[in-house]
Amino acid sequence: MATPNLTTKARDLMQTRMVAVTRQYSARDLSILIHSGTFSGVPVIEPGNHLVGIVTEFDVLKALAEGKDLHRLKAEDVMSLHPVTVEETATAGDIVKQMLEHQIIRIPVVRDGKLLGMISRTDLLNHLIDDHLINVYGGS
Repeated sequence: MATPNLTTKARDLMQTRMVAVTRQYSARDLSILIHSGTFSGVPVIEPGNHLVGIVTEFDVLKALAEGKDLHRLKAEDVMSLHPVTVEETATAGDIVKQMLEHQIIRIPVVRDGKLLGMISRTDLLNHLIDDHLINVYGGS
C-alpha cells in the first residue's frame, strides 16, 4: 500500500469552481442553498474576492435555534467571522491538521485574504486514498 502524499500543495487540491455570496445576500436564500445538499458551507466575500466569513450548516442551525427569522437576516448576520483558512502553499498534511484541530469539513484557500478556492474533506480523501483500492462486497 502506498504512503499518502501529504506534501501536495493546496493550490493543486482546491476546487476553483465554487459559489460565494456577499454580506447582503438573504440568509433565507442562503439556507435554501445549503439545505439543497449541494453545499455544506458557503464563503462570504466582499468586492475583489476578499474573504470576510463563511456560512455553514451549523451557522444556520444556530440562528434557527436562537429563534432568528432568516427572512429578515442577511449572510453577514449569520456568518462565522474569521474562518480558518490556508494559503495556497499549505500542504495536504497542514490542511488535514487544521481540519482535525478545528473540526471543520471545508477550508477556504486564500492569497493575501482573497479567496482562491475551497478544499473539502472529500477532496483530501480523494487525493490521499490509493486509486487502486478495490472493494469487494458479498459472498466468496
